[in-house]
Amino acid sequence: MVNSFIKVSSACPKTKVSDIDFNIENIKICIMKALEDHSKVIIFPELSITSYTCSDLFYQQQLIDKSYNAIEELCSFSYEKDILIVVGSILIYRYCTYNCAFVIFNGKILGIVPKSYIPNYTEFYEKRWFTEGLGIIDKSIDLPFQSDIPFGTNLIFSSNKLQLGIEICEDLWVTIPPSSYLSLLGANVIGNLSASNEVVSKADYRRSLVSNQSARCMSAYIYSSSGVYESSTDLLFSGDLIISENGSILKSNERFQRENEVITSIIDLDKLNMDRIKNVSFRDSVKLCTFTPKIIDFKYTDISLGEFNRPIDKYPFVPANESLRHIRCKEIFNIQTAALAKRIEHTGLKKAVIGISGGLDSTLALLVVIKTFDMLKLPRKNILTITMPGFGTTDRTYGNAINLCKNSNTDLREINIVDACLLHFKDIGHPVENHDVTYENVQARERTQILMDIANKEAGLLIGTGDLSELALGWCTYNGDHMSMYSVNCSIPKTLVRYLVKYVAEKEVDKATSEILLDILNTPVSPELLPKDKEGNISQKTEDLVGPYELHDFFLYYFIRQGASPEKILYLSNIAFKDVYDEKTIKKWLKKFLTRFFTQQFKRSAVPDGPKVGTVSLSPRGDWRMPSDASFNVWIDEIKE
Repeated sequence: MVNSFIKVSSACPKTKVSDIDFNIENIKICIMKALEDHSKVIIFPELSITSYTCSDLFYQQQLIDKSYNAIEELCSFSYEKDILIVVGSILIYRYCTYNCAFVIFNGKILGIVPKSYIPNYTEFYEKRWFTEGLGIIDKSIDLPFQSDIPFGTNLIFSSNKLQLGIEICEDLWVTIPPSSYLSLLGANVIGNLSASNEVVSKADYRRSLVSNQSARCMSAYIYSSSGVYESSTDLLFSGDLIISENGSILKSNERFQRENEVITSIIDLDKLNMDRIKNVSFRDSVKLCTFTPKIIDFKYTDISLGEFNRPIDKYPFVPANESLRHIRCKEIFNIQTAALAKRIEHTGLKKAVIGISGGLDSTLALLVVIKTFDMLKLPRKNILTITMPGFGTTDRTYGNAINLCKNSNTDLREINIVDACLLHFKDIGHPVENHDVTYENVQARERTQILMDIANKEAGLLIGTGDLSELALGWCTYNGDHMSMYSVNCSIPKTLVRYLVKYVAEKEVDKATSEILLDILNTPVSPELLPKDKEGNISQKTEDLVGPYELHDFFLYYFIRQGASPEKILYLSNIAFKDVYDEKTIKKWLKKFLTRFFTQQFKRSAVPDGPKVGTVSLSPRGDWRMPSDASFNVWIDEIKE
């Protein structure tokens, strides 16, 4: 499973312009630092052997010969060091000088990649010295110390799941970067050796380019740019280092450093590969490639990661940054309300019906309905809020439901379901003291029948309240709370529901309503289908029965979004929740998740319409199509005791 991950580094060594001995010694220092971090790939800046700003010194035979000697020295240095080294230097081929990336591993050059595009505008005039490498494929070259070295722009360096492609600086800035083709040909990690100078605001644009290219290519992207010790005759370089993965920047540095610098991050290769497998457009784009890659195989002797320093968020559906979280919450509400508004306008209905329990999900759904009605300029009295106390309803949840509806100025109605359920128990011959699944589901279906019938009577739209986590676990009654006329929370996981309600409590309502919402947030999650305890408190706590929602949402994200194996999910869970749950507990609830996810698919196959708001949805008409009778054995068997 560890093969899924690889540590990579981006480095900016101290340099002196044209002082190759000085440069090579600092390159070695950076390599050793990367090795200490268990890194398996290190990318250096463009022309880092000579330095980028040598200008006409690139025509000097002494510099050319010395650069070859340095490459040979670096090959010797790399012997029995388990790291792929990608360093920039010059190459003479058929009387032309090329700006190249030399890829070195275990004592030899695996391949040489020339820069495809040579900038020759504004402050750049590289064509004075260098020839473009565009179109060079399947060539080989001899150097004084090694023969038959692969040379071209179509090289991909392969070890197990790592498929590394290389481009150089300007290559990223063109309309169709070489990395686009390399990715379609199989490269899942791109290294970029760069010398990108600084002008005001260029760094933001450059980081956007790196991030966006990694997203378009569904790849990781390791970017290394020349540092402050390049010549400052006309330009200044900052040593910008970036490691990105499919649109997200995993690691970057503070620019303008004056010492050797190496940043390291862990890349998830399985995640990248699975994203490509699921994306049909990516596969179709392969047809655009007019050449084939030259795969250069090599083999690591040790793939251990050392310290696992890749951040693993406990709450992958919830942004950790508070300001970003507020932006995300606002966006989600906009999606929910716009979707509901469309359905209301399409049906021509002027009323909405919703069951209110005093719990999180119905609270969120009500907040969405209120916002939608305000947006459509419909009176809030057209929102029919129905509270239906039963055998397990507590004073706390009942009070919160009543007060929230009154404060929101909705049409509040109360219908006690106890007598109807007792009659139904009598009709079907079920002992009232038998608190089994029938006892619970009778109540859930009675409530749904009431809501459906009121919606018919009042010409209203019945709004569903169930969330994504409940759908994943099947924690709903089939044709009971499982059913509605439109489901606004259907793709929002429980961990995110909390933050959405909290966002409204903090940002959008008066103090009295805020206090109600905060108390709802602090109430244990429960369907309240079993009788209260002797003190009148909730006796049936959902998370005691099916497990912590924070774990299930974590499992759900990696299972659906990444197609991760149970072994990998367990591995990541143990890292993310190491201070919360032991491995035995995580295994227990992971088995519960997988078992329920498979056995409860029949419920997801018959869910009502509702908007997708995030990257994970379980709609049978969209993201998730699965047979209801699929076996879970292959997944459960992988979780060893």
